Amino acid sequence: MNPKIVIRKETDSDVSAITEVTAAAFETLEISNRTEQFIIAALRAAKALTLSLVAEVDGRVIGHIAFSPVTISDSTRNWYGLGPVSVLPEYQRQGIGKALIREGLSRLKDMNAQGCCLVGHPDYYRKFGFRNMPGLVHEGVPQEAFFALSFDGHTPRGTVSFHEGFKADGQQ
Repeated sequence: MNPKIVIRKETDSDVSAITEVTAAAFETLEISNRTEQFIIAALRAAKALTLSLVAEVDGRVIGHIAFSPVTISDSTRNWYGLGPVSVLPEYQRQGIGKALIREGLSRLKDMNAQGCCLVGHPDYYRKFGFRNMPGLVHEGVPQEAFFALSFDGHTPRGTVSFHEGFKADGQQ
């Protein structure tokens, strides 16, 4: 039996569950510095969490996705960064992350966002339409791990900067 997954905006009462889900999801991931929960907290504190959704099963938060504004050096506006996206390890590989991403992208489009970018695994994000875009870079990240998805057909050119919250490491 497949439990019913509810995807909704985060509420204040979800904050500690989101922290736990995020820490657990990245705990054993080799490419992680284990700072993702601090990034989300920093984005929330800076009021830069444009969209923060949770996945819930039977009233329990089991997944989370964050979107925050990015700056692009060519002055393109209204683009957002996706991430982190987290699912509790025991619920991974069941489509919950995909559902969070699809719902998040849909809601961004409804907010008249122009596009979204992320740093992620090359094989995973292509299925959502994300592509490596020549001329659009994120310094310090290999081009094959930096992806963008334009919602309006315009492809920006330049350097993308994520919010300062992405530098959070829990050491403040």
